Amino acid sequence: MRTVASFPTVAGMRSPPFSVADLRERPEFAPVVADRVWRAWWKPKGHALAPIAAFTRTCLADAPIPSALVAHDATGFLGSALVIASDLSIRPQYTPWVAAVWVDPQHRNANVGSGLVRAGAEAAKRSGFATAYLCAMPHNHAFYERLGWSIVETDVDGEGLAVFRSR
Repeated sequence: MRTVASFPTVAGMRSPPFSVADLRERPEFAPVVADRVWRAWWKPKGHALAPIAAFTRTCLADAPIPSALVAHDATGFLGSALVIASDLSIRPQYTPWVAAVWVDPQHRNANVGSGLVRAGAEAAKRSGFATAYLCAMPHNHAFYERLGWSIVETDVDGEGLAVFRSR
C-alpha cells in the first residue's frame, strides 16, 4: 500500500492516529469522497452528483493528476482532498491545485485537514511541480497561513477568495 503519510496521536488530543492514502490504494472510499465534494461545493449550486462521481473515478487512473487523497483510521473515512490541474478557471497559470479539502465534522480540529493539505502539496511535488496552489475564502486564510502557505492574490472573485501557494 502506498500510504502517503501517517500521523500519530497529537499530545493532549484524544483522536487516534490516522493515515492519508492515495485513493487508488483505498478505492472503496471513492463514493464517499464524491459525496462529500458534491455536498460541500456542488449540491448547493444545484449540480447533480453523477458528474462529481465520474470525476472522482478519474482519480483512480494511473496518472499523477488528477488524484485524490483520503484520510482514514481504523474506523473508516475521516476526510479527503483532491490534487487537480486547475481549481480556478480565471487563473489558468497556476497549476496544480490542492482542492476540495474536506474533513467530516466529528474529525475536525484533530490535524486531519492539515495532514491532507500537506499530503496534497507533497503529491504535487512528487509529480514534478515545485509549487502547489489552493484557493480559500477569508475564514480559512489563517489555517493555510499556519501551514506555511503564502498568499499570491487576494479578493480574486470580489468576495474575498485568495490564491495561496505552497512553500
